Amino acid sequence: MRILVVEDEYKLSDMVSDRLRKEKYTVDVANDGETGLYKALDGIYDLVILDIMLPKVNGIDILKEIRSNNINSKVIMLTAKGELDDKLLGFKSGANDYISKPFHIDELVARVNVQLRNNIEENKDVTYGDLILNIDKSEIINKDTQESVSIINKEFQLLEYFMRNPEQVLSKEMIYDKVWGMDNESFSNNLEAYLSFIRKKLKLIDSKVNIKSLRNLGYKMVINNEELK
Repeated sequence: MRILVVEDEYKLSDMVSDRLRKEKYTVDVANDGETGLYKALDGIYDLVILDIMLPKVNGIDILKEIRSNNINSKVIMLTAKGELDDKLLGFKSGANDYISKPFHIDELVARVNVQLRNNIEENKDVTYGDLILNIDKSEIINKDTQESVSIINKEFQLLEYFMRNPEQVLSKEMIYDKVWGMDNESFSNNLEAYLSFIRKKLKLIDSKVNIKSLRNLGYKMVINNEELK
């Protein structure tokens, strides 16, 4: 899962991002509000850790902009202020949780885990056509035949992204941002290889679902007996 940390205190943002990476999360960092807003509006993050007091654009305005663009990323607000009014304003603007500075890193990690666990529990299985993606077991199932095969790591992330956006054209840039991260340079030779692995697994369980390549556009998840739109 991908997390964005928007925090202008470099030592704190480094500490938080390093710890979250040790927890196996993919983490991007922004050290001012303008950059944080730009990244958050991509809509690729499962959770945003957002400081209120930021240069250029404050956290509350970022949060309002995120929600006005119908982005459903979980948001945990960070602030040195502990007043009730600040907390209420954060919740009113669409925050999911709130933690005051100074905080113990273990508490922040626990709150992150709760928010992301809730996100998974709200969407236990993802389905499209005859295909079921089981989040808990990391496997795909043909719901007609009950044949199944495991799918993990990048294959899992890729397939989940396609299954949550079926019949939509996903450009390479969108896929790179969501699965590998905007600043990652390792994806250039990986995408087609991972898609090939996924297609083989779909064929292995006799699923009618497939991922089509669209020249100069990207990729689209479709059902084999349907025309491309």
